Amino acid sequence: MGVRERREREKVALREDILDAARELFIKEGYESLSMRRIAEKIEYSPTTIYLYFRDKDDLIRQVCQETFSMLIQSLRSLHLEQGNPLEGLREAGYSYVEFGLKYPDHYRAAFMTPLRFDPEKRPSQEEIDNSAGMQCFNSLRMSVAECIRLGHFRAVDVEYASQSIWANLHGITSLLIGHTMFPWVDQRQLIRFHVDTMLNGLLANPVLGQMKAGV
Repeated sequence: MGVRERREREKVALREDILDAARELFIKEGYESLSMRRIAEKIEYSPTTIYLYFRDKDDLIRQVCQETFSMLIQSLRSLHLEQGNPLEGLREAGYSYVEFGLKYPDHYRAAFMTPLRFDPEKRPSQEEIDNSAGMQCFNSLRMSVAECIRLGHFRAVDVEYASQSIWANLHGITSLLIGHTMFPWVDQRQLIRFHVDTMLNGLLANPVLGQMKAGV
């Protein structure tokens, strides 16, 4: 390995160390208490070093969230390619979403469960929000719902209401399973499938098919 390649690897590794430290502190201490100095202390580098990689705290937190969304997108895209039926693809994506959160709980907490309070002057533009990895995730969900309605799998419901409701349901069970580990949950894998199936069955144009799928 040459000197240039080694330096590039070191840069990538340091950037990941910064993101990991920021994610951990963000979850534990919240946005207001997080500072570049605290992150620097945790990884034993100077704050100046962190500014070589990120403009400021807001930029760093956005990158923490973007990393999680990008990982989730890759997970869902691989499922989408495997599924020819949009309803089954949406069902598998629902399972995968919850399982992703349980596999990467710190990533999920940082992106979905920790309040963000960006400086209003540094707030992302609407164009940046629309092009973000987070909106790409939601748009993928929205397109799947629209396709299910178009093909008659779902009733003729409002796409936006249905999409936001599905996401809210998925986030609800994911956050509960992550945050309430002492609760006497039934088998998690079966619970996730029961939850997702029941949620989607409520939108079906033919509820009988949903009952057959859920084994009711």
